Amino acid sequence: MAISPHHSSSNIWLPLPIAVWQDTYETLHLWTQIIGKIRLALAPKLNHWWHSTLYVTSRGLTTSTIFYGTRNFQITFDFLNHQLLIETIDGTTRKIELAPRSVADFYQAVMSALKELGIEVKIWTMPQEVAEPIPFEQDDRHAAYDPQSVQRFWQILVQADRLMTLFRSRYVGKCSPVHFFWGSFDLAVTRFSGRRAPDHPGGVPHMADWVTREAYSHEVSSCGFWFGGGSVEALFYAYAYPAPEGFKDYLIHPQEAFYSTDMQEFVLPYEAVRQADDPDARVLEFLQSTYEAAANLSNWDRAALEYSPVVKG
Repeated sequence: MAISPHHSSSNIWLPLPIAVWQDTYETLHLWTQIIGKIRLALAPKLNHWWHSTLYVTSRGLTTSTIFYGTRNFQITFDFLNHQLLIETIDGTTRKIELAPRSVADFYQAVMSALKELGIEVKIWTMPQEVAEPIPFEQDDRHAAYDPQSVQRFWQILVQADRLMTLFRSRYVGKCSPVHFFWGSFDLAVTRFSGRRAPDHPGGVPHMADWVTREAYSHEVSSCGFWFGGGSVEALFYAYAYPAPEGFKDYLIHPQEAFYSTDMQEFVLPYEAVRQADDPDARVLEFLQSTYEAAANLSNWDRAALEYSPVVKG
């Protein structure tokens, strides 16, 4: 599928309702967990689990470089050619077809390919942040792969990544990369005030409390894009930890955004973005106003933390 560099808003913000790709979504979620856990097992540990994430590319999602002794390699989901690529520093490559196949089959293919390349790695094969998890090597239930839906998933990620990267550029304080969390299956970027946070109380479904406490060890304003689940359709989201007094009642924009008491965060439905005359402006307005809710109510030092890059002239 050829993709023009000159898109209109009507053809870059593509529809992808949950019902259309639920089975593929569940399978792809688990495949990304296998690849993410390989990076998690081998990468040096970074604060807030930043060493575990994936990144959006011009073809799909990648681990970026993973070191293995004095060698390195990377694993990339190519959603244009529908292949998983494992590429090493010495020029050797293995390709695994992305097609309808079980999680168990995909897991065995990946581990066999790594072994052929001289890379030995063990991962915990129990999926994270999913209900009723099945160990990867035993999962023959999830085996769907619709190429068109996967390409739409990736194209939506590209647009979300573009805007979240622009939003990130306006901050000089500590800020995460724009990265894809395979546990929750969302794209996120997080700003930090520089202050430590109280210990997170835990209780996040399907996540160990000690994992959550590392993620939220410092005060944050976080935002991202999630593809939904169950009866919830795709959306942009934003939250603060710890949430300051009055946070949920703070006036944010655009008018389609609201505070979800179920999710305990601000949300902007993806469909509202798709239908907007200027989707980019809607998203950036949401990201900025929800950040201001956190920063203003928690008395962040905004003058020191915010930044506009120098522009010639």
